[in-house]
Amino acid sequence: MPKKPKITKTSKSKLIIKEKPKMDLRLSDIQPKTEKQQITFEQYHKGKNFCLHGMAGTGKTFMAMYLSLNEILSGNSKARRIIIIRSVVPTRDIGFLPGNIEEKTNVYEMPYSNICTELFINKNAYEDLKDAGKIEFATTSFVRGLTFENAIVIVDECQNMTFHELDSIITRSGNNCRLLFCGDFNQSDLGRKTGITEFMDILYKMKSFSMMEFDQDDIVRSGLVREYILAKNDLPDEYTEFWRDNIEHYEQKIQEEDESKGFLDKIKLF
Repeated sequence: MPKKPKITKTSKSKLIIKEKPKMDLRLSDIQPKTEKQQITFEQYHKGKNFCLHGMAGTGKTFMAMYLSLNEILSGNSKARRIIIIRSVVPTRDIGFLPGNIEEKTNVYEMPYSNICTELFINKNAYEDLKDAGKIEFATTSFVRGLTFENAIVIVDECQNMTFHELDSIITRSGNNCRLLFCGDFNQSDLGRKTGITEFMDILYKMKSFSMMEFDQDDIVRSGLVREYILAKNDLPDEYTEFWRDNIEHYEQKIQEEDESKGFLDKIKLF
């Protein structure tokens, strides 16, 4: 809900209403940088639901935010708000953080606040959009029992969700609701407990969803980030498995198979 204007009294007991400055929500004009980003833009304008998955640095969340904001602010959409949903990993519980629920979730909202800062001339755009009811943020801990209507729902970092969480979100979809899932199933903090692979198998069978996978040719970040992502992608599959599993368990397994020497040397050098 918009904040009420501040009311003050003058020395003559007259009331002066101090209106909040008008929000400047002029959205920057963003153009796709790769062929797959171009296809994503085109498919979005056809009204598709999306699953954007693939490597980090390919602009998945950035595109989802831009396209959603552009639609919401155009005034030509039945959707009136954007709902951003993500899981609280690694604990899956925000109770350990100090403060109330809003204060606990602030840290998880920072990426979206930063995107809005980049997209708008107004550097307070994210908070202004929240105050205007255009953006809402929620964690998977609080979606049960809700129904998403007249909304664009961005489900970010969905590789860090269980199948039950993903299933709960998609079954909350109501009238005039569009779903945008963003993530990279190769980067899950849940390891083998993630539900993204099974969930994506279902989405591939649904005509209402457009599936778009981004690879290293779609990385739009430059410099150190791009170099790091490409170098990490060149590591052997054993290293990816090492990331996903417990180090002690994996070292023991490798030692038992007499394959540890070369692999562990690579780990120590990293």
